[in-house]
Amino acid sequence: MRHLRLIATLALAAATGTGGASASADPVWVVSQQGAELARIEAGTVAGRIPLGPAPVAAAADRAGRLYLTHPDGRAVTVVEPGKPPRRLPVPGQAFGLAASPDGAHLFVGDWSGDRVLRISAATGAVEGTAAVGHEPAHLVLDRRGRLYVADRESRQVSVIDTGTMTRVAVVPTGEAPFALALAPDEASLYVANVRSGDLTVIDTATLRARATVPAGRMPYGVAVTGDGSRILVTNQHAAAVTVIDAARLEIVATVAVGPYPEGIAVVGPRAYVANWFSDDVSVIDLATWRETARIKVAEGPRTVLAPGEPAR
Repeated sequence: MRHLRLIATLALAAATGTGGASASADPVWVVSQQGAELARIEAGTVAGRIPLGPAPVAAAADRAGRLYLTHPDGRAVTVVEPGKPPRRLPVPGQAFGLAASPDGAHLFVGDWSGDRVLRISAATGAVEGTAAVGHEPAHLVLDRRGRLYVADRESRQVSVIDTGTMTRVAVVPTGEAPFALALAPDEASLYVANVRSGDLTVIDTATLRARATVPAGRMPYGVAVTGDGSRILVTNQHAAAVTVIDAARLEIVATVAVGPYPEGIAVVGPRAYVANWFSDDVSVIDLATWRETARIKVAEGPRTVLAPGEPAR
Protein backbone atom coordinates (compact mmCIF):
# COMPACT_ATOMS: atom_id res chain seq x y z
CA MET A 1 0.00 0.00 0.00
CA ARG A 2 3.06 2.29 -0.02
CA HIS A 3 2.21 3.57 -3.52
CA LEU A 4 -1.28 4.50 -2.33
CA ARG A 5 0.08 6.36 0.69
CA LEU A 6 2.28 8.46 -1.56
CA ILE A 7 -0.57 9.62 -3.78
CA ALA A 8 -3.44 9.78 -1.38
CA THR A 9 -4.57 13.39 -1.39
CA LEU A 10 -7.50 15.16 -2.94
CA ALA A 11 -8.38 18.82 -3.00
CA LEU A 12 -12.12 19.15 -2.83
CA ALA A 13 -14.49 22.11 -2.84
CA ALA A 14 -17.56 20.85 -1.00
CA ALA A 15 -20.76 21.82 0.73
CA THR A 16 -21.23 23.20 4.24
CA GLY A 17 -19.38 21.96 7.30
CA THR A 18 -21.16 20.53 10.31
CA GLY A 19 -21.92 22.71 13.30
CA GLY A 20 -23.86 25.44 11.50
CA ALA A 21 -20.97 27.72 10.52
CA SER A 22 -21.63 30.12 7.67
CA ALA A 23 -20.16 29.46 4.24
CA SER A 24 -18.39 32.85 4.28
CA ALA A 25 -15.92 31.71 6.96
CA ASP A 26 -14.55 28.51 8.42
CA PRO A 27 -14.87 25.61 9.20
CA VAL A 28 -12.29 23.87 7.11
CA TRP A 29 -12.00 20.11 7.54
CA VAL A 30 -8.61 18.38 7.37
CA VAL A 31 -8.19 14.63 6.95
CA SER A 32 -5.00 13.20 8.47
CA GLN A 33 -4.25 9.79 7.02
CA GLN A 34 -1.58 8.56 9.43
CA GLY A 35 -3.24 10.18 12.43
CA ALA A 36 -6.65 8.73 11.47
CA GLU A 37 -8.39 11.96 12.38
CA LEU A 38 -10.74 14.59 10.98
CA ALA A 39 -9.93 18.07 12.33
CA ARG A 40 -12.23 21.10 12.18
CA ILE A 41 -10.41 24.41 11.74
CA GLU A 42 -12.21 27.60 12.74
CA ALA A 43 -10.81 31.10 13.24
CA GLY A 44 -7.29 29.89 12.54
CA THR A 45 -7.18 27.10 15.08
CA VAL A 46 -8.25 23.48 15.50
CA ALA A 47 -11.70 23.71 17.09
CA GLY A 48 -12.57 20.02 17.08
CA ARG A 49 -11.25 16.55 16.34
CA ILE A 50 -13.09 13.40 15.26
CA PRO A 51 -11.26 10.05 15.47
CA LEU A 52 -11.67 7.88 12.38
CA GLY A 53 -10.87 4.36 11.29
CA PRO A 54 -7.36 3.61 10.01
CA ALA A 55 -5.89 5.49 7.03
CA PRO A 56 -8.67 7.81 5.80
CA VAL A 57 -7.90 9.31 2.40
CA ALA A 58 -10.55 11.14 0.38
CA ALA A 59 -13.46 13.28 1.54
CA ALA A 60 -16.71 14.67 0.21
CA ALA A 61 -19.80 16.38 1.61
CA ASP A 62 -23.45 16.95 0.80
CA ARG A 63 -25.75 19.94 1.30
CA ALA A 64 -26.98 18.67 4.67
CA GLY A 65 -23.47 18.85 6.13
CA ARG A 66 -22.77 15.13 6.12
CA LEU A 67 -19.13 14.25 5.50
CA TYR A 68 -17.88 11.10 3.81
CA LEU A 69 -14.37 9.64 3.94
CA THR A 70 -12.78 6.67 2.19
CA HIS A 71 -10.47 4.00 3.67
CA PRO A 72 -8.66 2.12 0.85
CA ASP A 73 -7.07 -0.45 3.15
CA GLY A 74 -10.30 -0.96 5.10
CA ARG A 75 -12.54 -1.16 2.02
CA ALA A 76 -15.00 1.20 3.65
CA VAL A 77 -16.50 4.68 3.76
CA THR A 78 -17.03 6.56 7.03
CA VAL A 79 -20.11 8.79 7.29
CA VAL A 80 -19.94 11.74 9.71
CA GLU A 81 -23.28 13.40 10.45
CA PRO A 82 -23.98 16.42 12.67
CA GLY A 83 -24.86 15.29 16.18
CA LYS A 84 -24.27 11.59 15.54
CA PRO A 85 -21.33 9.22 16.00
CA PRO A 86 -19.50 8.27 12.78
CA ARG A 87 -20.81 5.16 11.03
CA ARG A 88 -19.04 2.85 8.62
CA LEU A 89 -20.22 1.53 5.25
CA PRO A 90 -18.44 -1.52 3.79
CA VAL A 91 -17.40 -1.16 0.15
CA PRO A 92 -16.76 -4.14 -2.17
CA GLY A 93 -13.51 -2.73 -3.47
CA GLN A 94 -10.53 -0.57 -2.55
CA ALA A 95 -12.42 2.67 -1.86
CA PHE A 96 -10.28 5.65 -2.85
CA GLY A 97 -11.70 8.66 -4.76
CA LEU A 98 -15.10 9.92 -3.67
CA ALA A 99 -17.97 12.21 -4.67
CA ALA A 100 -21.41 12.70 -3.11
CA SER A 101 -24.72 13.62 -4.70
CA PRO A 102 -25.97 16.99 -3.41
CA ASP A 103 -28.94 15.39 -1.63
CA GLY A 104 -26.71 12.84 0.07
CA ALA A 105 -28.59 9.87 -1.37
CA HIS A 106 -25.72 8.45 -3.42
CA LEU A 107 -21.97 8.14 -3.15
CA PHE A 108 -19.65 7.56 -6.08
CA VAL A 109 -16.57 5.61 -5.02
CA GLY A 110 -13.51 4.85 -7.10
CA ASP A 111 -12.28 1.26 -6.69
CA TRP A 112 -8.52 1.77 -6.93
CA SER A 113 -7.58 -1.81 -7.72
CA GLY A 114 -10.80 -2.72 -9.55
CA ASP A 115 -10.69 -0.08 -12.33
CA ARG A 116 -14.30 0.88 -11.75
CA VAL A 117 -16.56 3.40 -10.03
CA LEU A 118 -19.33 2.23 -7.73
CA ARG A 119 -22.56 4.10 -7.04
CA ILE A 120 -23.67 3.16 -3.54
CA SER A 121 -26.47 4.14 -1.22
CA ALA A 122 -25.21 6.62 1.35
CA ALA A 123 -27.75 5.24 3.81
CA THR A 124 -27.00 1.52 3.55
CA GLY A 125 -23.89 1.08 1.41
CA ALA A 126 -25.80 -1.08 -1.07
CA VAL A 127 -24.25 -1.06 -4.55
CA GLU A 128 -26.65 0.58 -7.02
CA GLY A 129 -24.48 0.43 -10.14
CA THR A 130 -20.94 0.27 -11.50
CA ALA A 131 -19.03 1.82 -14.40
CA ALA A 132 -15.73 0.67 -15.88
CA VAL A 133 -12.92 3.24 -15.95
CA GLY A 134 -9.15 3.21 -16.47
CA HIS A 135 -6.39 1.97 -14.19
CA GLU A 136 -6.18 3.34 -10.64
CA PRO A 137 -9.08 5.81 -10.53
CA ALA A 138 -8.06 8.66 -8.23
CA HIS A 139 -9.93 11.96 -7.82
CA LEU A 140 -13.65 12.13 -8.67
CA VAL A 141 -15.63 15.31 -9.39
CA LEU A 142 -19.40 15.51 -9.97
CA ASP A 143 -20.89 18.40 -11.95
CA ARG A 144 -24.35 19.95 -11.75
CA ARG A 145 -25.58 17.94 -14.75
CA GLY A 146 -24.78 14.65 -13.07
CA ARG A 147 -21.62 13.92 -15.03
CA LEU A 148 -18.80 12.37 -13.07
CA TYR A 149 -15.18 13.02 -14.02
CA VAL A 150 -12.61 10.42 -12.94
CA ALA A 151 -8.82 10.83 -13.06
CA ASP A 152 -7.51 7.46 -14.28
CA ARG A 153 -3.99 7.77 -12.93
CA GLU A 154 -2.24 4.93 -14.75
CA SER A 155 -4.20 5.29 -17.99
CA ARG A 156 -3.27 8.95 -18.67
CA GLN A 157 -6.90 9.93 -19.09
CA VAL A 158 -10.07 11.28 -17.54
CA SER A 159 -13.17 9.09 -17.80
CA VAL A 160 -16.55 10.83 -18.02
CA ILE A 161 -19.51 8.92 -16.57
CA ASP A 162 -23.25 9.48 -16.90
CA THR A 163 -24.29 8.84 -13.31
CA GLY A 164 -27.92 8.19 -14.25
CA THR A 165 -27.04 5.13 -16.32
CA MET A 166 -23.57 4.53 -14.83
CA THR A 167 -22.03 4.30 -18.28
CA ARG A 168 -18.78 5.85 -19.49
CA VAL A 169 -19.62 8.38 -22.21
CA ALA A 170 -16.17 9.79 -22.99
CA VAL A 171 -12.45 9.39 -22.40
CA VAL A 172 -10.15 12.44 -22.52
CA PRO A 173 -6.36 11.99 -22.81
CA THR A 174 -4.24 13.93 -20.27
CA GLY A 175 -0.62 14.20 -19.16
CA GLU A 176 1.27 11.57 -17.22
CA ALA A 177 -0.38 10.30 -14.02
CA PRO A 178 -3.46 12.52 -13.68
CA PHE A 179 -4.53 12.66 -10.07
CA ALA A 180 -6.35 15.76 -8.79
CA LEU A 181 -9.32 17.45 -10.50
CA ALA A 182 -11.10 20.77 -10.06
CA LEU A 183 -13.99 22.33 -11.97
CA ALA A 184 -14.12 26.04 -12.74
CA PRO A 185 -17.02 27.76 -10.95
CA ASP A 186 -18.96 27.96 -14.24
CA GLU A 187 -18.04 24.32 -14.98
CA ALA A 188 -16.84 25.26 -18.46
CA SER A 189 -13.35 23.93 -17.70
CA LEU A 190 -11.96 20.96 -15.80
CA TYR A 191 -8.41 21.27 -14.49
CA VAL A 192 -6.34 18.10 -14.18
CA ALA A 193 -3.07 17.97 -12.23
CA ASN A 194 -0.67 15.48 -13.83
CA VAL A 195 1.81 14.25 -11.22
CA ARG A 196 4.59 12.79 -13.33
CA SER A 197 4.54 15.13 -16.34
CA GLY A 198 4.54 18.25 -14.15
CA ASP A 199 1.68 19.99 -15.91
CA LEU A 200 -2.00 20.83 -15.89
CA THR A 201 -4.44 19.62 -18.55
CA VAL A 202 -7.36 21.97 -19.23
CA ILE A 203 -10.45 20.15 -20.51
CA ASP A 204 -13.34 21.90 -22.25
CA THR A 205 -16.40 20.31 -20.65
CA ALA A 206 -18.64 21.22 -23.60
CA THR A 207 -16.56 19.32 -26.16
CA LEU A 208 -14.89 16.93 -23.70
CA ARG A 209 -11.53 17.61 -25.29
CA ALA A 210 -8.28 18.93 -23.88
CA ARG A 211 -7.75 22.53 -25.02
CA ALA A 212 -4.43 23.28 -23.32
CA THR A 213 -1.52 21.86 -21.35
CA VAL A 214 0.20 24.20 -18.89
CA PRO A 215 3.42 23.75 -16.88
CA ALA A 216 2.40 23.49 -13.22
CA GLY A 217 5.53 22.99 -11.13
CA ARG A 218 7.37 20.06 -9.60
CA MET A 219 5.06 17.12 -9.00
CA PRO A 220 1.66 18.87 -9.10
CA TYR A 221 -0.64 17.01 -6.78
CA GLY A 222 -3.63 19.03 -5.61
CA VAL A 223 -5.64 21.64 -7.49
CA ALA A 224 -8.25 24.23 -6.55
CA VAL A 225 -9.84 27.29 -8.16
CA THR A 226 -10.59 30.70 -6.67
CA GLY A 227 -14.25 31.63 -6.24
CA ASP A 228 -14.23 34.02 -9.19
CA GLY A 229 -12.53 31.44 -11.40
CA SER A 230 -9.60 33.73 -12.21
CA ARG A 231 -6.82 31.73 -10.58
CA ILE A 232 -5.91 28.04 -10.46
CA LEU A 233 -3.84 26.89 -7.48
CA VAL A 234 -1.68 23.77 -7.76
CA THR A 235 0.36 22.20 -4.96
CA ASN A 236 3.89 21.10 -5.84
CA GLN A 237 5.06 18.26 -3.63
CA HIS A 238 8.73 18.44 -4.61
CA ALA A 239 8.97 22.23 -4.34
CA ALA A 240 7.11 22.87 -1.05
CA ALA A 241 5.11 25.47 -2.93
CA VAL A 242 1.82 26.35 -4.56
CA THR A 243 1.86 27.42 -8.21
CA VAL A 244 -0.72 30.08 -9.13
CA ILE A 245 -1.96 30.07 -12.73
CA ASP A 246 -3.98 32.80 -14.42
CA ALA A 247 -7.06 30.98 -15.77
CA ALA A 248 -7.54 33.33 -18.76
CA ARG A 249 -3.95 33.48 -19.97
CA LEU A 250 -2.98 30.04 -18.65
CA GLU A 251 0.32 31.40 -17.37
CA ILE A 252 2.03 31.08 -13.99
CA VAL A 253 1.66 34.39 -12.14
CA ALA A 254 2.89 33.53 -8.64
CA THR A 255 4.57 30.87 -6.52
CA VAL A 256 3.83 30.63 -2.80
CA ALA A 257 6.15 28.83 -0.40
CA VAL A 258 4.32 26.47 2.00
CA GLY A 259 5.22 23.49 4.17
CA PRO A 260 7.11 20.39 3.03
CA TYR A 261 5.36 17.98 0.67
CA PRO A 262 2.07 19.87 0.19
CA GLU A 263 -0.85 17.76 -0.93
CA GLY A 264 -4.52 18.76 -0.66
CA ILE A 265 -5.63 22.36 -1.20
CA ALA A 266 -8.95 24.17 -0.91
CA VAL A 267 -10.07 27.77 -1.33
CA VAL A 268 -12.38 29.45 1.18
CA GLY A 269 -13.19 33.06 0.33
CA PRO A 270 -9.99 35.15 0.59
CA ARG A 271 -7.80 32.27 1.78
CA ALA A 272 -6.46 28.93 0.63
CA TYR A 273 -5.62 26.04 2.94
CA VAL A 274 -2.87 23.54 2.10
CA ALA A 275 -2.22 20.20 3.81
CA ASN A 276 1.52 19.68 4.38
CA TRP A 277 2.19 15.97 4.72
CA PHE A 278 5.73 16.08 6.10
CA SER A 279 5.25 18.83 8.71
CA ASP A 280 1.81 17.76 10.00
CA ASP A 281 0.29 21.18 9.53
CA VAL A 282 -1.90 23.31 7.27
CA SER A 283 -0.61 26.42 5.51
CA VAL A 284 -2.96 29.39 5.24
CA ILE A 285 -2.46 31.53 2.12
CA ASP A 286 -3.77 35.09 1.74
CA LEU A 287 -5.11 35.31 -1.81
CA ALA A 288 -4.69 39.09 -1.94
CA THR A 289 -0.96 39.06 -1.24
CA TRP A 290 -0.15 35.48 -2.30
CA ARG A 291 1.74 34.86 0.92
CA GLU A 292 1.58 32.19 3.58
CA THR A 293 0.20 33.87 6.71
CA ALA A 294 -0.06 30.99 9.20
CA ARG A 295 0.57 27.31 9.91
CA ILE A 296 -1.94 25.26 11.88
CA LYS A 297 -0.81 22.00 13.51
CA VAL A 298 -2.97 18.92 12.90
CA ALA A 299 -2.63 15.17 13.35
CA GLU A 300 0.07 13.20 11.55
CA GLY A 301 -0.05 12.96 7.77
CA PRO A 302 -2.61 15.56 6.64
CA ARG A 303 -3.67 14.72 3.08
CA THR A 304 -7.08 16.18 2.27
CA VAL A 305 -8.67 19.58 2.84
CA LEU A 306 -12.45 19.87 2.66
CA ALA A 307 -13.85 23.38 2.63
CA PRO A 308 -17.26 25.03 2.59
CA GLY A 309 -18.33 26.83 -0.56
CA GLU A 310 -20.33 25.66 -3.53
CA PRO A 311 -22.65 22.69 -2.87
CA ALA A 312 -21.14 19.29 -3.51
CA ARG A 313 -22.00 18.13 -7.01
